[in-house]
Amino acid sequence: MIRSFEGTEPEIHESAYVDHTAVVIGDVTIGPNASVWPNVTLRGDHGKITIAEGANVQDNAVLHEGVEIGPYATVGHTAIVHACVVEERALVGMSATVLDRSVVGERAVVGANSLVTEGTEIEPQTLYAGTPAKKLKEIEDSYWNEAGDRYVELSRRHMNSSERLD
Repeated sequence: MIRSFEGTEPEIHESAYVDHTAVVIGDVTIGPNASVWPNVTLRGDHGKITIAEGANVQDNAVLHEGVEIGPYATVGHTAIVHACVVEERALVGMSATVLDRSVVGERAVVGANSLVTEGTEIEPQTLYAGTPAKKLKEIEDSYWNEAGDRYVELSRRHMNSSERLD
């Protein structure tokens, strides 16, 4: 469902993939080749949500209150991302939570089920995990930093083969 909120409509680039079960409300911008997967909620009713070029937001994730997802970044399944920034090619793992005023640095990885508490600054190219998330190690290039590229390709396949059966 894509709908306006108080006169503000989502802006979705023509090359972006937004699954028909996703909910996209209000002040949301989805860039070129970005993808928004089944049952995602992007609720732009209390701050702008920006999904940059090639970024992907996976199944059941919830984004709210002024979120920036950088180019080719990944927000994993069932993650909650609230009032924060996820920089270029960073990964927020499955079921992780990233809270207000936090920044996930470029090419950083937040481990699955982790809690990034308010105001945390995750350094570029590091792995943080746990509750609360703590720095575990520095990482060079991770397989997960290229997930954005893989999801652009996967979204093309969905766009070219999806046929609603309901």
